[in-house]
Amino acid sequence: MRSMRLVIKDRKLLACDAPAVAPGRGQIAISVSVCGVCRTDLHVVDGELPHVQAGIVPGHEIVGRVVARGPGAERFPLGARVGVPWLGWACGICEFCRRGQENLCPNARFTGYQIDGGYAEQTVADERFCVPIPDVYSDEEAAPLLCAGVIGYRTWRMAGEVSALGIYGFGAAAHILAQLAVHHGQSVYAFTRSGDTAAQELARRVGAVWAGGSDEMPPVKLDAALIFAPVGSLVPAALRAVRDGGTVVCGGIHMSDIPSFPYELLWGERTLRSVANLTRADAEAFLPLAAKAGIRAEVTLWKLEQANEALAALRDGRMTGAAVLTTGAFAPAGETLRP
Repeated sequence: MRSMRLVIKDRKLLACDAPAVAPGRGQIAISVSVCGVCRTDLHVVDGELPHVQAGIVPGHEIVGRVVARGPGAERFPLGARVGVPWLGWACGICEFCRRGQENLCPNARFTGYQIDGGYAEQTVADERFCVPIPDVYSDEEAAPLLCAGVIGYRTWRMAGEVSALGIYGFGAAAHILAQLAVHHGQSVYAFTRSGDTAAQELARRVGAVWAGGSDEMPPVKLDAALIFAPVGSLVPAALRAVRDGGTVVCGGIHMSDIPSFPYELLWGERTLRSVANLTRADAEAFLPLAAKAGIRAEVTLWKLEQANEALAALRDGRMTGAAVLTTGAFAPAGETLRP
């Protein structure tokens, strides 16, 4: 059998028809239903991450059904619905893996970056790094949870117990995370591009008590601020907005250079830290929690062959919420599912 996939060439995605790949030992073959469009995909396609292979298939928010199992693959039965996130493999024996930090494994491989991903009709994945999808979610609703949701959850946990939480860059991760924060009784302050009324309206719709431009100061001092926009200048802005003893967490995999800033912004025992990738434990903890909290992503659907258009909308700041590619013929471009 043959299947269609989108591969990277000259910072664009090209459709090609190729034989379906048979799963190897411990792997499962997945018929892809949907794949979320993550900002990391944009960094991969645009060459902003190092050592991107020409011909790689991007996409790491994959939902589909198991259609074949390789030798030794017994975790999921045929027909099971599974999700495939960013972390696609880790060695299991290095110092990081042994202490539960497989996200820092120096030999880790990532879906849609070093391993062919989900911008395709079919893909293959290591079953150990796949996750079951809660029944309460449709395929389209589940896809953004697999990275935007899980990375947001890991970033949020690093902020600790807080009351006033700022979120800079109100896109896919932020609007999912805001719902989790509100569920836990936190007050969310949303920062968007200046004048981005659509993102600010989304922020209020999912429970933010205040929404404004990233060049504005919030009405209260923040206990913590999370940064999802890949803009280095937001780091000093966020430090300025948090109280003494507060925390700023950078949640993205790529960010433009951070400009110099006066030490007084860091002084006062403020903490600045980053999030690197995710672990299987993050996904296994977050997905049931998201279902229990009633989290729903705002999703705009695109057909698989319209992936370049979806990426362009994300690149140009025209995307509100999350974008999801579908291999089915039922979803017209631009249809939006709202929480």
